Amino acid sequence: MIVIVLPDVTAEQHLMVDAARNNQEALHTIYERYFPPVYQFIRLRINDREQARDLAADVFLDLFVALRSSRAPNISLRAWLFRVARNKLYDHYGKSRQFPTETLEEWVPASTEDDPESEFFHAIRVDRVRHAMQMLAAEQQEVLILRFGQGLSLQETADLMDRSVSAIKSLQFRAVDTLRSIMNVGEAE
Repeated sequence: MIVIVLPDVTAEQHLMVDAARNNQEALHTIYERYFPPVYQFIRLRINDREQARDLAADVFLDLFVALRSSRAPNISLRAWLFRVARNKLYDHYGKSRQFPTETLEEWVPASTEDDPESEFFHAIRVDRVRHAMQMLAAEQQEVLILRFGQGLSLQETADLMDRSVSAIKSLQFRAVDTLRSIMNVGEAE
């Protein structure tokens, strides 16, 4: 008896197949599901909401064109979208651009308390995170945003940043360690 085990086809892959067939519902679902995190990723790099929105829209235009060619994503749609977004940022601003600290408030969760004292301490924490993030190298900032802000896997982050998984682990470790040291120094003062 011969048993053939077929690989699981994820929901994302089904969505990609439908989108490649120009299924408008699939295209809409992709846009609705992935536009907010792509926009947020770009917005963390650009202090201009309209320009960030335009670049994010360009990412999806590239996707819709790629779906009709051999350049369509074949492994991870999310990683592909972030790679295109990253390349668009590099085209506009270069690789070494730091994240603007003004946009960090959009990344740091808002205070859930209505108490003025809690809001005050939240504002102080956001200020400390801003200061600490500014002190990190651009690639350290990026790996933290991708891994913790956007929830990308190690493999997706490695693919996006053109590095090995072990290099991403190392970069993430150094970034977290440096951030922890900076934050601890701030607490001691």
